[in-house]
Amino acid sequence: MKINEIVVVEGKDDTVRVKQAVDCDTIETNGSAINELTLQAIEHAAEKRGVIILTDPDYPGNKIRMTIEKRVPSAKQAFIDASIARNKRGKIGIEHAPLTAIQDALVNVSTPFDNDVETVSKQLLIDLGLIIGPGAKERRTKVCRVLKIGYCNGKQLFHRLNAFGITEEDVKNAIK
Repeated sequence: MKINEIVVVEGKDDTVRVKQAVDCDTIETNGSAINELTLQAIEHAAEKRGVIILTDPDYPGNKIRMTIEKRVPSAKQAFIDASIARNKRGKIGIEHAPLTAIQDALVNVSTPFDNDVETVSKQLLIDLGLIIGPGAKERRTKVCRVLKIGYCNGKQLFHRLNAFGITEEDVKNAIK
């Protein structure tokens, strides 16, 4: 499987693993302390070929994803669930994900919308118990996994659902 866009990953081990799964070029952020030169390279890549962000499904990976997303809102997003990206000692990372999970993530990339259309309301997320109340985190985790948008806290969930044009019906179906 060949990927036209450049895949943004965190480090060398991620590059090795992703290239075992697909034929692609990568840019490495070298961890969460992503520097200005790397951000400029990602911006340039986005203009020329497009980019797909595939960072670790953990806090530092999400921080990198958000930093890139602010600079390159057109970046496509690929997600792998933390439950399958673990080694035997429990360490989370793309380099530990099965090759098929990486392929699936890159096939199912989400492209953010250019405009800020609200497809899901905060009130719906409250009514469904996804952002307030007991068990909200567990329900939110399930919805994120089903919709393949990566783990989100409540605020991120609202933003990500709307950024990817996911509908209220999609959310309701995912919660079932």
